[in-house]
Amino acid sequence: MLSSFIEMLNYNFILRAFLAGIIIAICSALIGSSLVLRKQSMIGDGLSHVAFGSAAIATILDLAPIEFSIPIVIIAAILILRLNQNSKINGDAAIAVLSASALALGTFLISVNRGTNIDLNAYLFGSILAIGQHDLIICAILGFIVVAIYLCLRRQIFAITFDEKFAKAIGLKTELYNTILAILCALIVVVGMRMLGALLISSLIIFPSLSALYLSKNYHQNIIISLIISVVCFIIGFTMSYAFNAPTGATIVLTNLIMLILCWIYNKLR
Repeated sequence: MLSSFIEMLNYNFILRAFLAGIIIAICSALIGSSLVLRKQSMIGDGLSHVAFGSAAIATILDLAPIEFSIPIVIIAAILILRLNQNSKINGDAAIAVLSASALALGTFLISVNRGTNIDLNAYLFGSILAIGQHDLIICAILGFIVVAIYLCLRRQIFAITFDEKFAKAIGLKTELYNTILAILCALIVVVGMRMLGALLISSLIIFPSLSALYLSKNYHQNIIISLIISVVCFIIGFTMSYAFNAPTGATIVLTNLIMLILCWIYNKLR
């Protein structure tokens, strides 16, 4: 496996995909920990479907999918928050409505525009090896933004993660920080969709944080362990997909699933 890892990094297109994947894995673990602990992890799944719909529209209009999708997915994330505050529509229902509608819209547009050369599987399941230099630069910039904002606001995010009512009582602008957290999640989803696809990117946000819950004793340990698991599972999954000529996104997700099962077993034995 080590020889496969060293061999694949000799190719520039694989090296670009590897670097982009590491960036997404780190960002996903940071934001995913807060979302999982707040029981809002499905927001990533909903936003990934919105990203799929917007990317389909961008491709049909011959626009850059990532740049076109970012503002749309951010608006969708904010809309989910606003709907979640409405007592008549809970968060799960809001996510279900947006995700189903966006996925249906994207599939419909791709189906009716038969004259355009659109690979549906690339949007649904990702095409990490097709990441170009421009995609890597955008990924690095957005990754830096996500990590920098998270580190600057880590105490506020910690507060709203565990007791939002208390955080609001002591004067924190909880609505603002909730919006920022949703925007960061939207950025990760848009960039990550290029790697794992709309159907799989949410797993990179959820799985490492769930695995870390079985190993950690506090919030900070959860963050660190989640980061380690996310990066390690990506490297293993990426290498195995190259060694066995398997779909990269699916292999990474299955690696995270195996890690989650192992962490659960370890927790039970401990």
